[in-house]
This record gives sequence, structure tokens and C-alpha cells, in this order.
Amino acid sequence: MKLHSLFLAALMGCVLTANAQEKVIAHRGYWDTPGSAQNSQTSLKKALELNIYGSETDIWLTKDGHLMVNHDPQRNGVTFQTSDYKQCKKLKLENGERISQLKDLLKIMQKTKSKTKLIIEVKPHATAMQSRAAAQLAVKEVRKYGVQDKVEYISFSIDACKEIVADEPEAKVAYLNGELSPKELQAMNITGIDYHMNVLRKHPEWISQAHSLGMTVNVWTVNSRKDITEFYKDGVDYITTNKPLDAIDITKQ
Repeated sequence: MKLHSLFLAALMGCVLTANAQEKVIAHRGYWDTPGSAQNSQTSLKKALELNIYGSETDIWLTKDGHLMVNHDPQRNGVTFQTSDYKQCKKLKLENGERISQLKDLLKIMQKTKSKTKLIIEVKPHATAMQSRAAAQLAVKEVRKYGVQDKVEYISFSIDACKEIVADEPEAKVAYLNGELSPKELQAMNITGIDYHMNVLRKHPEWISQAHSLGMTVNVWTVNSRKDITEFYKDGVDYITTNKPLDAIDITKQ
């Protein structure tokens, strides 16, 4: 009986840990750790090791049709939207890695056994047409590497969101900007809201509204233990954070 009780306790501990991990998305990968950097291949690999729900990354479309991985629209004076791949490919990250293309991350996802998903943020480009083109190419590359079940999409650009929905109707797509209600987004077949914590504090009713419509709710970028605890208790599905270990610890309690 004692061994049986210990087994059940251990099993429950595993379940709690798994559930906690399933709440957490590492913002720009797990970069706040030695040897890593934001939006690097290392940050993705380290997030995969955590077996959390997702690892978020950002993409920009170059003028010659390459999807570069970076948060800001430029790096070291090179603006992605107005540059070609030859100008971008030698750029270095803080950990010494060369800047990645989206396909480099998709190759990692293709090989991994981790359940962690790659959350691709299509950055809002200078024009709606460019945003749509970036979204369209992202969907095409995800299909090429056969990782549709390992990828989700987010964007501040409603045009990019609509393009993904049109090109890949089964994809999970969440909107970031914060001005549209769950009902408005559902009418566009967008599957989730992914809003800044101040938006959800202003509209806490959107959490239950989204859930009643079968949509997911993510909150970003939540780094303090106090804020993580608040939104976990509010019932959001996912918490995007630069502190994934803290988020795992809090959400397993």
C-alpha cells in the first residue's frame, strides 16, 4: 500500500509538471541562459529541452524572398525588408551564431522528439502586401519540412493572420495587437487571442469569451513571478515569458 501511494504521488507530480510545462511559451526561445541568445538556434534547442508548450520566434522577409529570424526590423544597420540574403547572412547574434533563416529552425523542428511547438511571429512589414507575402512563404516552408503539427502562428498584422488562415485553414493562428474582441477574430477564423497583459487587465472578460468560443488565450510578455501568478489564476491557456523556469515553477503549484 505504501509503495502504491508513493507511485501515485510520483505520478501526480509528473502530471502537474507536464501541465505546468504546457502553459509556458519561451519568448524568442530560451535565451536567458549561458551560451544562448534571442532568436538563435541555441535558444530554440534549449526551449525544446524544457519540453514546454512553445518557443516563439520572429521572422522578416528580405527583398529576395528569404525569411530571416530576428525581432527588430534591422540588425547592425542591415534592414531586412530592404536587403537581400547576401547582405543578411553574415550577421551575428550575441552568442556568436550567425543569424538564422526560418528554414534552419524548421529543420530542428523536423528532427526533434520534443513536444514543444515553434510559435512563428510574422512581423508587421512596411506594407500589407509584404506582411501577406511573409505569411504565405512561412506557411509554404512549414509545409516543405512537414512540420505543420509542430508549428503555430502569431502576428500583429491582421493581414498576415488572414493570409495564414486562407493558406492553411487547419493552422492555429493568434492575433497580437489587442484591439479586436474574440468574437471579431473568430469571424475571421482566427483561433486565438495573444494579447499584452495590460490588454487583458483592461478586458478580463475576453478570457472567458474566447474560451466560450473555443479559442485560446495567451498573454505576453510576463516576466515577474507576481504577474505570472496573476494570469495563471485568471485562467489563460499560455504565458509567454523570458523566464520559462519561473513560469514552470509557478504553474505547477
